Amino acid sequence: MPFEIVRNDITKMEVDVIVNTANRRPIYSTGTDLAVYKAAGELELLEERKKIGYLESGEVAITPGFKLPAKYIIHAASPIY
Repeated sequence: MPFEIVRNDITKMEVDVIVNTANRRPIYSTGTDLAVYKAAGELELLEERKKIGYLESGEVAITPGFKLPAKYIIHAASPIY
């Protein structure tokens, strides 16, 4: 399968996985992170993220997509600049 770049709202993509920039702590913040939580179902996704706990920068975790058309969400913890 060829690699394809698509410009779109990731909360509306019917794909297997989306990648979200995650806060290292099990909370959500602003921007894309907030949009993903709202579209997936804030409480359900936050509860699942709390089970994972703290992520170091560079670590990733995977959760179900809940109400998103995507099956899974990969949460990638990035450094704070």
